[in-house]
Amino acid sequence: MRRFVIFLTIPSLVFALLSGAWAGDGNLVNCQAALPFANLPEGVSFPEGIAANPNTGEIIVGTFNFGGNNHLLRLSKNGQLVAARDFGDTPLLGLAFNHADQKVYIANFGASKIQRIAADFNHTTTIEDVADIPTIGAPPNRIVANPDGSQDEISFGNAFPAPNGLIFNSEGALFVSDSFQGAIFRIGNADTCTYPCSATTVVHDGLLATSGFPPFGANGLALSTDETMLFIANTGDDRVLALDLETLDIGVFAESINGADGIAFDKFGRLWVAGNQADQVVVLNQDGRAVFELGEFLGLKKDGSPRGLLFPASLAINGKWVFVTNLALPLTPAEGDEPEEDATTYTVSRIKIP
Repeated sequence: MRRFVIFLTIPSLVFALLSGAWAGDGNLVNCQAALPFANLPEGVSFPEGIAANPNTGEIIVGTFNFGGNNHLLRLSKNGQLVAARDFGDTPLLGLAFNHADQKVYIANFGASKIQRIAADFNHTTTIEDVADIPTIGAPPNRIVANPDGSQDEISFGNAFPAPNGLIFNSEGALFVSDSFQGAIFRIGNADTCTYPCSATTVVHDGLLATSGFPPFGANGLALSTDETMLFIANTGDDRVLALDLETLDIGVFAESINGADGIAFDKFGRLWVAGNQADQVVVLNQDGRAVFELGEFLGLKKDGSPRGLLFPASLAINGKWVFVTNLALPLTPAEGDEPEEDATTYTVSRIKIP
């Protein structure tokens, strides 16, 4: 039997107990893990998509704003604004940096299309259309087994093409999740094809839809190292799904991650999941078990920016850091019941990889 002796001063012991810094089952729970990285410029709201340019260390952020202009921002490795590109009134979701052409690919939710722009963009750089997301219809019905042996059937009606998560494979194919149609699309040779590139359906399945909250099904995407498995966050169902790209079998990898949104693998093979309704990031091992729970909403600062995480939406890993957008988007119809309603300064956080 191994023994561990820990010497703590009284103040540090009190801090550890109050912050929940260490869980008794061996999992690290660090409420203070999310550190400030950048404040968005005044008048720019609701950061959602995020990507990292590993060549420069810059962080690219897009906004999901139904009530005003949307922007794509370039932030330096120190969190300073380098450039901003106006996208008008169409909200943006997932972003993906492509090494092959040094461009950032954008899920334009409002226009139901995929676009791209040079990673070193400025305020006048051309925005290129890549592909339109096809209308394939509402998700298929989902059959749910009950403990007593009976079954429930869930039917879905939303058929709006809603591109959300993006990820490239090593061959240059771009996978796209559709949050409303419950689908995964594939755009082959996305960096060399010309508009309109073909977006073919990989899978259309009721597991990729949701009747839960927030009302987004298939969301963040991540590929296994050998690229045989595609992992898919289902936000409204609080799940991460696993899709075998050879057999197209799909199943549940992890449950009960409140508002599972953006996902990404680190170099240790652990899957990072932004839990947007839990205001934390959960790290899963290869068995889908949570091994780290990092960050928490710790109130608003005087400038109206969150301490820690507030509706963390998307993740990007660069070096030893995981960068997280704090969407801070109010979703419930009742007024005054969400801290997101009081946020006036919008931020990006970062968490050091354990």
